[in-house]
Amino acid sequence: MTDIVIATNNNGKMAEFEEMRRVLAESHPTLTRLRFVSQRGWNVSSPTEDADSFRGNALIKARHTAAITGHPAIGDDSGLVVDALDGRPGIFSSRFAGEDASDAENNAKLVDELARRPDAPRSARFVCALAFVQNAGDEAPIVVEGTWEGEVLDAPRGTRGFGYDPLFFSPEHGMSVGEMDPDEKHRVSHRARALKQLIEQLASIDIHSA
Repeated sequence: MTDIVIATNNNGKMAEFEEMRRVLAESHPTLTRLRFVSQRGWNVSSPTEDADSFRGNALIKARHTAAITGHPAIGDDSGLVVDALDGRPGIFSSRFAGEDASDAENNAKLVDELARRPDAPRSARFVCALAFVQNAGDEAPIVVEGTWEGEVLDAPRGTRGFGYDPLFFSPEHGMSVGEMDPDEKHRVSHRARALKQLIEQLASIDIHSA
């Protein structure tokens, strides 16, 4: 079993990685030889995310965590891109309402901003970039991106998930992500779509764990 450190201190995001590994392992055998572990075991602090894209920030996180832990790492940067807000909150999704904003505060700000644009389209997408590095100086990182198209609701629905899940409506499923069965979410989410791409590429390389 090879350990890969997930570069996040977000409990909800870490739980999703663990659940996605369980759900996706049925069709992606590579996952049976990989174990995702949290960077919390090394007390890794969050790096400065100063890239201008999800991909750039994911790579910053991966290299930072690999440098401190000495293990291969996966960096994740994700967020909600809303067309009516010219792509906001985007890479600032976790701090849309302020640096230490809660999920509820970020959701409330999003609802308020869209309420001021009643005729604007509600189309939006979740975006997730994943970056894998063998070590901090890896010259051939693997970076992938997954998206999930949907719409922003006028008010939250459901209590499952985290972040903007209660506000994100999936037309394909006829419900918000906050109402969705967790296993289904872990098969079709932006993060799951990115992880599937990443796993397909990891299957062809030799991963060296410390």
